[in-house]
Parts: sequence; structure tokens; C-alpha cells
Amino acid sequence: MKRWGESPFDAHLPPETVLNQMEMAVVVCDRFSNVIYANAFARQLFGFGGDEIIGHSVLSLGIAEEDHEQATELARHVLKGNVWEGTFCNLRADGTSVYTRAHAVPLRHPSGAVDGVVILAREALRSNQREQERYGLMERIGERLSGSLELQTTLRRVADTLVPQFADHCFIDLFSGDRLYRRVSWHAGGWEPPPGTWAEVGEPVSYPPDHFNAKAMKRRDAVLVEDMVQHRFSAPNDAGKRLGDELGITSVIAAPLLVRGELLGVMSLALSSLTKRADPHYDGFDRDLLGAIASRVALAVDNSLLFEEERETALAFQKHLLPGERPPRLDGLQIAWRYEPARPLESHGHGIQTQVGGDWYDVIPLSAGRVGLVIGDVEGRGARAAAVMGQLRAALRAFAQDDKPPAEILRKLDEWVRTMTRPERISSGWNSDDLVRPPLVSCTYFVYDAWSRVLEFANAGHDPPLLIADGEVGELTFESEGAMLGVRAAGMGGEIFFTEETAELKPGATLVLYTDGLVDRRAREDGDYHSREEAREQVRAAVEKVARGNVEDIARAAYDAIPGEINDDVAIVVIRTAAEELAVEERTFPAEPIMVSEARRLAADTFAAWGMLDEQAELACLLVSEIVTNVVLHASTSPAPRRELVLEGMPLVQFNTGSGEYGDGDPGGPGYGPGAFDEDDWNLGADLGRREPPSKEFRLRLRRGAEAIWVEVFDSDMRLPRIRSAGETDEGGRGLYLVDQLASRWGARPTADGKAVWFELPLTS
Repeated sequence: MKRWGESPFDAHLPPETVLNQMEMAVVVCDRFSNVIYANAFARQLFGFGGDEIIGHSVLSLGIAEEDHEQATELARHVLKGNVWEGTFCNLRADGTSVYTRAHAVPLRHPSGAVDGVVILAREALRSNQREQERYGLMERIGERLSGSLELQTTLRRVADTLVPQFADHCFIDLFSGDRLYRRVSWHAGGWEPPPGTWAEVGEPVSYPPDHFNAKAMKRRDAVLVEDMVQHRFSAPNDAGKRLGDELGITSVIAAPLLVRGELLGVMSLALSSLTKRADPHYDGFDRDLLGAIASRVALAVDNSLLFEEERETALAFQKHLLPGERPPRLDGLQIAWRYEPARPLESHGHGIQTQVGGDWYDVIPLSAGRVGLVIGDVEGRGARAAAVMGQLRAALRAFAQDDKPPAEILRKLDEWVRTMTRPERISSGWNSDDLVRPPLVSCTYFVYDAWSRVLEFANAGHDPPLLIADGEVGELTFESEGAMLGVRAAGMGGEIFFTEETAELKPGATLVLYTDGLVDRRAREDGDYHSREEAREQVRAAVEKVARGNVEDIARAAYDAIPGEINDDVAIVVIRTAAEELAVEERTFPAEPIMVSEARRLAADTFAAWGMLDEQAELACLLVSEIVTNVVLHASTSPAPRRELVLEGMPLVQFNTGSGEYGDGDPGGPGYGPGAFDEDDWNLGADLGRREPPSKEFRLRLRRGAEAIWVEVFDSDMRLPRIRSAGETDEGGRGLYLVDQLASRWGARPTADGKAVWFELPLTS
């Protein structure tokens, strides 16, 4: 007879037999996270047939990509001798997904060293510890809700977590004003309701008073319909009711979305015949669970709505500081541009950021059909960067109207940046004594003449644009990279120099200008980042594939060249020169009164050949006469020294002081004083004679565009004209006033050897 407590028979059960009878997955991994054992229930739970995962990474259990980081953290934590517990999403071989609740402990050698990891797992919501597992679902919902502040992403993640794990159908409806709109319609197995039955995403929805959703919103509490067969409800429409009957909806829970006492909408879950479940009915515990989930969802929705409102306000502010959506129509150029703000920084784990930035671009019409082009980037992001960007754009537009060379424009802009962005103290925060340094600004300013195809430019620390010529993609060469604007802060010595450069663009050549957000910190698939050179090469390759396409295609290809989210806002401007030559007529005349009629005759013949209307041609010829007459008049009366007799105590020379629209009679003004003439013009020999000054000339240039003509008159006089107020008895002084009143635009700009006076007239009345 056996002693008390001893087994009446000898029994020996191998561990394999015990483990295979457990209704819990047991997975053992080595120190390198490779699976070395999985019991029969693990095969059933994770959906694999035999031993194909043995020797492979634990990720081969079908752990969803979004949970890979969590799996890595599990192994790291447990191998240190700790215990870990959490929820995973696993994708089975048949395409279905299952949420598993995992409990991981260290696998110890008899010596006490940790040799691996033992994972015990059950399907969430299907274990005997029901309450604990469903609270695990709450935990996962919380993780999903904290991953984004974008409304649609937040709602999609909620629905994806609940379906099919907890429901076959998930609907979320939100108020917009007084109307309720469907925002989520998510179903198990990718099933979609036929059109005209249940409301689609974006459509308004209205529930009858006795509908469970209407009751949930009215009661402000979750409503459970445990058995739909016993309780019939009115549906929004007959087609929707028939579809529900066909699907065999068995049970429904509806919960209001409430936050701070405000009703945002309603969320409802339903079970049907789309999936097979042991118990296709909800109960009171499920109702309370959904009520708790709905309160979290409501808070996340409210945060998302507030964030998106702030983001839209910030983006609207920024976009209104930039040019409109459509580029202007310019002669000899095709233009496309694209501005894309980065996604909110919270999606990268850096806290809540609206992601407005300082990227900017502009296209500025200049004199005689010339065009100013600029692209730049203010360092940093946020409202301050956007505000600086807006002021920069306005300042550059003002400076550009002077028609100065690009290098001089950048010098003025640099001076303006330094005076505008003086250091200021931060008014809040623990570091309130720190000084905010002036922002740094990179930019390149171009001036393009479509008739001569000459591109002038100067650079201030910006990346060179891509240049497409004859289908080949390279870069526009910068002789000097230049210093960024604002490098020399106020009060610092030294001088910043910007180099003036020129290039001639071939017919059909294309420039692709972009900001550094396109190539900076672009993520690779392995989680690392592309270098700037790698990113630029990808952009170059993408642009080369569509090099002969239109400018919109090139802008799109450049933006899409590097996969993945951008880490900064991006501005892209693509310009292409015309393949055909633009109409131009040009001739040089002696600066003599008789040449006024010759210049007018040339203009009349040219305008007639261009097909201008008679009245427009007559007006243009009148203005040509006024401009040329002023040039001839002031060329002949320009300051010139004259010889007088030498008397004791009296000067040898006096100076003519001319007056009119090109001067004010001030001897100290332009063209006067000792440096206004060359000593070689005087014969200081015995006869005290004076050589005649060389004859002066002017050049008339006529340009025709698609919608306007431009007239330019060049001469060697450095004085710029001004409109003067002529008296009633004055014989002159009204020419420029006439030009100002009759031309659509006019102006004057300095040139390398004098000045150019120009005006613009439309081709139509």
C-alpha cells in the first residue's frame, strides 16, 4: 500500500505533452530573438502550420510593422532580467489579424544567466481573464490615440484597432455645425456597403428619434442592443435597413462622443455574420468598455479638431504671404511652383508643432519684360519664421523695383535683415535671459531677360538649382556660394560680398529651384537618413525621367523623388525658357533733333509689322517721341565746361548748369563738378583751343510680348529723369507727365554706361 499522499500509479508526462495541451501560446526565443520553440496553441493563434518559424526572428510570428519597435523593446527589457506585458497586433498567413496579450519572462540557465525569452500569449478578449484582457484593449486604444493629432488618422486608427477584434462594423459620425456627417465607416475583411445603403464617409446622416444612435446622443450615455432580433429600430433609410437584415446584425453598442460637456458626435459598433464568433452578442461589460473608449476618442477628436484649426490658421497665414496658386503669365517663360508644408512634428515624436516655416519664393515683373525670380529659406520654423519670410518677400519686391543688379539687391536685403531682426529677449520660460539671435536666411535672386536669354543672379548660401538642357540634367554653376543673409549681425564689423554672375540659357532650358526641405533628413527604409548628396541624386534622377515633360510634371517628379514624409516644408519653382525667339527691334541714332522723327518712323513701321491697332500704335509713337526728345534735348544741353579769358583773381572755367527733367540746376548734382569732364577734352597748348566733345548717341529698343509692348531708350547720361511740375508759361517739362498718364507702366534704371528709360503699353485698348 502506498503512503498517504503518494500517487496510486506511476505517471510520467513529458513537457511537450503538457505544453501542447495548454490553451495558451508558449514561444521560446534565444538571446538573439530567434524562435527555438512554439507549442501547438501558438501555431493556431499565430496562424502558421508547422515548424517553419523555428530558427527565424520572433517577427516571423506576424507582428505588425507598427509593433516592431515594441517587440525590440520587449527583448531588450526581458534580457535584462525583467518581466514585460503588453498587446501586439499579429497578421496571420490567411490575411486576418489578431490582437494578442503577451506576457514575457526571462529564460534562465541553471547558473542564473539569462539565455532567452519565454513569451506566453492569449488572444485579447478571448481569455478567461476577460476583464484584464479588455483593459488591454483600452491600453492599445490609448497608444493609438497618442500617435497622431490629425483627425482622420486618429479616427482610422481607432476603427482599425476595434475591427475585427471587437466589432465587425465601426461607424463614427461627427457634427459640423448642426449637421451630422459620417467620418468613419470601417468593416471586417475589407467589406464595403453597396452605394445608396449606409452613408458613405463625408455624407450627412440623420437618425430617427428611436434609433440607438439618436438615443445615445439624447441620453448622453452608451446604449446596448444585446439582440437585434428582439429589438427592432428604425433606420435612416429602407435600403440601409434591408442591408442590415441581410448581413444578420446581431448586436450593437452606440456611445456618444462627449468632451467638456459638448456633444461632438456618436460612435457605434456592430456584430454581424461577416465573422464567426463564439458569442456574437455584446453585454453590459462591453457597453461600459465602449463608453470608456468613446470618452478617450472624444478627447482625442477634440484635440485633433483644435490642432487642425490652429494648423489651418497658421498655414493660411503662411500661404497668403506667398504668391497665389497660379503663376503669372510671362513672356518667354513657363512657370510652375509648389509649396508643401511638412506634416505636424508630433507625428515624429517632437511634440505639437503646426509646421509653418520660412520657405519662400516669388516671381517679380521688372522693366521691359524682364523677370525677377527668388527662392529662399528662413532658418527655423514656426510663426516667427513665417513672419520674417513675409517681410523678406515684401522688402525684396520693393528693392527689385529699383532694377539694380542682383548682387546689389542682396546687399540691400542683407542690411535690411540685420536691422529688422535685432536681438530680443524671450518673455517666458526658464531661459528668459537668453537672447534670440537674428535668423539666418538663404536665398538666390535671379533676373532673366527672355529676349536676350541672359540670366543674371547672385547667391546667398542657397543650394544651386538643377539645370535641364537638351534633356540632360545638371546644376547651374555658382562661382560663389555666398554668405547667408543675417550672418553679420548688427554691430559686427566686416563686409559681406555677393558675387554678380551671368549665364545664357538655351532655348527650352529649364531651371528647377528648391529649398533644402526637399533633400534634408529624408528617411530611408532602415530608419536612417539619406545624405544630402544621396537625396540630391535621387531628385536629379527623377527629374531626368520627365525632363522633356511640362513644368508641372517636373515639379511633381521633384517633390515625389524621395519616398517618405518630409521633415521640413518644401518650395519648388520650375521655369522653362521659350523655344522660339521673341520679337525685338533695335537701332542706334545720333543724339540730334532730326533723329526724333527717324526714331518715330522706326517705331511706327515696327508697330505696323507687329499688327498693333492704329490707335495703340499712334499712342506708342507719341510716347516714343516724348522720350526720345527728352534724351536728345538733355544730351545736347548736358553739362560741359567752357573756356573764358584769364583775369587776375578770376577762374579759367565756368560750368553750364542746365535744368529740366534730367536735373535741377544744382552744381553739385550728377554731371557737375571737377570730375564731370576729362582733361583730354581741352587743348591746353599755345592756342588755348578746345576740342569738340565726341558726338553722343541714343539707342531705341522695341519689344513685343503676348499682351504688351515695351519701349526702351538708352543713353550715356547717368542722370535719372523725374517728373517736374511745369508752370502755365513753361515751354517744357510735360513730357514725362504725359508718359506717366498714358503708359500702363514706366520707369528708368541705371545701366553700366548710362541709363535706360522705358514704358509699357498693352496691345489691346
